[in-house]
Amino acid sequence: MKYSHCIKMNYLIKEMPKEERPRERLQTYGVDALANYELLALILQSGSKEESVIELSKRVLYRLDDLKELFKISYEELIQIRGIGPAKASILTACVELSKRIYQAEKESNPVITSPREAYLYLKDELESLEQEHFVCLYLDTKNRIIAKKVLFIGTLNQSLVHPREVFKHAVKYAAASIILSHNHPSGDSTPSKADLQVQQLLENGSKLMAIQITDHVIIGKDEYYSLREQRKHIEFK
Repeated sequence: MKYSHCIKMNYLIKEMPKEERPRERLQTYGVDALANYELLALILQSGSKEESVIELSKRVLYRLDDLKELFKISYEELIQIRGIGPAKASILTACVELSKRIYQAEKESNPVITSPREAYLYLKDELESLEQEHFVCLYLDTKNRIIAKKVLFIGTLNQSLVHPREVFKHAVKYAAASIILSHNHPSGDSTPSKADLQVQQLLENGSKLMAIQITDHVIIGKDEYYSLREQRKHIEFK
């Protein structure tokens, strides 16, 4: 009878001490506290007569050289694993696909900007055809990923219109590490005007006071752009 009870404990997760069960550990300590096999066990939900869902999850992960291989494993490959039937394979495949879509959506909505051209391509479709000048700020994190995009001013650019306070208050709000400034020229010529350069100097002065870097100022024309940083310093983004 005692031997039978030990076998039972091997495959029924409800027989585990409560503080060791993945679901209870998640609720008590948070999802970050769970190991990979525990997360997988919560997805698979049950094991078999031969092994617990914990052991099954460990065995599935041991088959992989790297956790990222879960992104590549197919339904057909999953059902070849002992203990993984059509139901478990379907659930796991669906979870992996949903993770891919979430990652892609985040990547598309918050791209990394590593060059003036990338900033131009990101804003081109929005700004190129506008009949009024629009002044836009891209707020970036330490990895140059866009945190937020803000249209701050509409109208001909000048120092009385563009105020550093409006530019930098959003940088503080989003804890941005740096800012890319941009505006369009409805004429189609992206060459900076005297007013553009004056605004740039004004904001650079504010940047020094706030200790928030202005990475570049990209002016968007018709199928062209002008990077003040490229033209002035002839260096790429770091």
